[in-house]
Amino acid sequence: MDIKPVTPSQRNLGGIDYFLLWAGVAISLAEIWAGGFLAPMGFWMGFLAIILGHIIGNTFMALGGIIGSKHGIMSMVSVRPSFGIRGADLAAVLNIIQLIGWASIMLIIGGRAGAMLGKSAGGILAANQFWIVIIGLGTLVWALHTGKSVWKIMQTLAVIALLLVIAMMTWISFSEFGGSVLAAKPKGQMNFMTGLDLVIVMPISWLPLVADYSRFSKKVSPAFWNTWWGYFIVSSWMYLLGLIATLVTGNESPDVQILEIMGKVGFAIPALIMVVFSTITSDFPDVYSATCSMMNISRKIKAKTFMWIVGIFSIMVALVFPAEQYENFLLFIGAMFVPLFGVVLTDYFAIRKRRLNIEEIYKVGGEYWYFRGFNITAVISWAIGFFVFEFIAIMQYPIGGSIPSMFVSGAVYFIFMQSGKRKSL
Repeated sequence: MDIKPVTPSQRNLGGIDYFLLWAGVAISLAEIWAGGFLAPMGFWMGFLAIILGHIIGNTFMALGGIIGSKHGIMSMVSVRPSFGIRGADLAAVLNIIQLIGWASIMLIIGGRAGAMLGKSAGGILAANQFWIVIIGLGTLVWALHTGKSVWKIMQTLAVIALLLVIAMMTWISFSEFGGSVLAAKPKGQMNFMTGLDLVIVMPISWLPLVADYSRFSKKVSPAFWNTWWGYFIVSSWMYLLGLIATLVTGNESPDVQILEIMGKVGFAIPALIMVVFSTITSDFPDVYSATCSMMNISRKIKAKTFMWIVGIFSIMVALVFPAEQYENFLLFIGAMFVPLFGVVLTDYFAIRKRRLNIEEIYKVGGEYWYFRGFNITAVISWAIGFFVFEFIAIMQYPIGGSIPSMFVSGAVYFIFMQSGKRKSL
């Protein structure tokens, strides 16, 4: 693993690889659980939030991937032209924290589901901790082989098998819930924009790492569209399952509810396959990309060593982290990374017109060094966007924080950067 650009001869991933990669990431019990948060909106408003939120979030995520596929650079390296070489380290630190958090939450959900399915066998198979450790180690192995030929084979087979399992899960779920979903009355209330935020932040949470994978693409366009469609189709699917299950049953853990039903009708083995491999295919990017972010900060620790550190630490956090904080964690990600990439995307697409001086990205004192390695304008724009998100959340304004914070951070950055250019002329 190197932070230098991936050369054209090293790029070995095509469109189908990206479709399967991001479909595999989206096949997740965490996404089913998140869909359940939308139940207070009712079916039709929840469904609209799912579709619209994924259209918005997916587009930003896939646009971030263009920077990687066009220039062959990691996600955190792509932050350097806007924030400065040292400024990008701030984003990298936050990204490592959120990725360890994500990895831990995935393991908690997988461990809980595995223990539920293993309850009939009893003993160690009924223990959350056992499944957290087993799935966590499997995730680590998967991450260590990312990008290699054996990984491509494993990823392809796993995702195809998982798509078959979730098709079965969907059929069982609609047989159980489908007839009563439209008649179900939502409990509680949630305004539309708050629900939209809870959808947008899911694909946005992958924005800080999407270029870590798109940099291996043979061509820009197939990587963009297959990233978009792979995640959009399957993530929307997962959210919808969670929405329906919670709306009909009132169960705040729709992922477990659906797996319990599968177990009762004789599909415990496919359910267990779903638990183990869906957690691995959606969790390994967290371990791998946390290492990519660390390489952006320092290369004193070897990549494989840091990957082991992240993998083991994620398991340890999962054993103690309070899962009921999941919804707050999603909103924290939105507050931090939506405005950050509002700045990055504005810089790349609106100011630089998709042109980067690659040699300067790695040069101390060069074009992207700014003031002691920091672009103060970018940091301030990011902070303003963050406060906009938080202010809207605290005041409970029914407009959501994602779109306003991204727009504000990007607009402030654009205005001041353009003003600075005019003054220098």
